[in-house]
Amino acid sequence: MSEALIGRVAPPLEIAEWLQDGPLALSELTGNVVLLAVFQVNCPGCFLHCLPKMESLHQSYHKRGLRVLGLATAFEDFDKNTPDNLRKLLQEGRVIGETEKILSRYGLLQNGIWPHSLTFPVAMDKLTPRAGGNLEAEINRLHGFAAPSELEREILRNRLRAYWAHRPYRPETFDRYGLQGTPSYVLIARGGMVHASRFGAYEELESDLTGLL
Repeated sequence: MSEALIGRVAPPLEIAEWLQDGPLALSELTGNVVLLAVFQVNCPGCFLHCLPKMESLHQSYHKRGLRVLGLATAFEDFDKNTPDNLRKLLQEGRVIGETEKILSRYGLLQNGIWPHSLTFPVAMDKLTPRAGGNLEAEINRLHGFAAPSELEREILRNRLRAYWAHRPYRPETFDRYGLQGTPSYVLIARGGMVHASRFGAYEELESDLTGLL
């Protein structure tokens, strides 16, 4: 959870493409309570615990001023967490990778299709290539005002190179919100202030958002 954003104006979303409805900007929705649901297509937990619940909340509270926004991101498995696979999910109910494997194991697919529809707006996070990333700037960002020794800097350079080799893209909105994984939830109050940001379980989500409504 990113505590730094709580009580602050929600940063703008960095979107590569709106695949369902949109385009939308948070600045257009300040009269509403906004629930940003962040998921990956290749994330079984997102389909088991997040997306059906988001659709239920959307159906229950849309008329009261809730706006659910789905944001597909990618911080791993970049060959699977793609706009094309997101489009197949939204248009055909098709799932891939570990999601397909786990949902099949639990008997949650019907003829290979995920039997749920998402009717709220859904976008793809903007992914920026890390290639040619500024190592020194990143080291300075990580250390803040503390200047590391040259040996420490070289160790960090090697670690960053290895990290960037496995994660060649930066998910802009995911990073901007300081998220840790998927599914994640960002609850934004009327007026645009971040009320909560959670990764994984958010048991009190419905009571929190109805309180804001």
